[in-house]
Amino acid sequence: MTTSPGTEPAAPNVLRRLINELIKFGAVGIVGLVVQFGTLPVWLDLLPATRASMAATLLAIGTNYIGYRYWVYRHADKRTRSREITLFLLFSGIGMVIQIGIVWALTSGLKMDDSVAVIGFNVIGIGTATMFRFWSYRTWVFRAVPQAAETPAVAVDAVGAAEQILAAEQVKRKRATSRQD
Repeated sequence: MTTSPGTEPAAPNVLRRLINELIKFGAVGIVGLVVQFGTLPVWLDLLPATRASMAATLLAIGTNYIGYRYWVYRHADKRTRSREITLFLLFSGIGMVIQIGIVWALTSGLKMDDSVAVIGFNVIGIGTATMFRFWSYRTWVFRAVPQAAETPAVAVDAVGAAEQILAAEQVKRKRATSRQD
């Protein structure tokens, strides 16, 4: 299969954008991990393991929203901000339930609730919840501005305008040629 000069298959561009999005999502996630694991030991001194994990996760969710909104998904439709925040909190809450559920199941089931075990169980919970969050944020929360639907109409209008200009130029040339004869 050959392609004409200047055309490129769409799949590599989509893959590049997805990889770029995953890298940015991961970078914001690392900042969230720093916030979460930086505060988790403090919370563990004050609260039981599950509640401490929940408090640290809530701080990380707040931090991550800022990174996702203003860096990873900055091109998302800003006109529906209240919808976006509502869905972000909903899916973040579901992710937190996944994460805390894993922490609770492992600390209760294995009877291990020391700081090192809780941090390790959090890593497992975060990894599982991150896959869910990535899918839900990109699918439901941070939707792109619907430019794709507008592009064909704009292109058709531009082609129509170009055709009108060409037709007018042809009429001018015919008039100029007939005057010279």
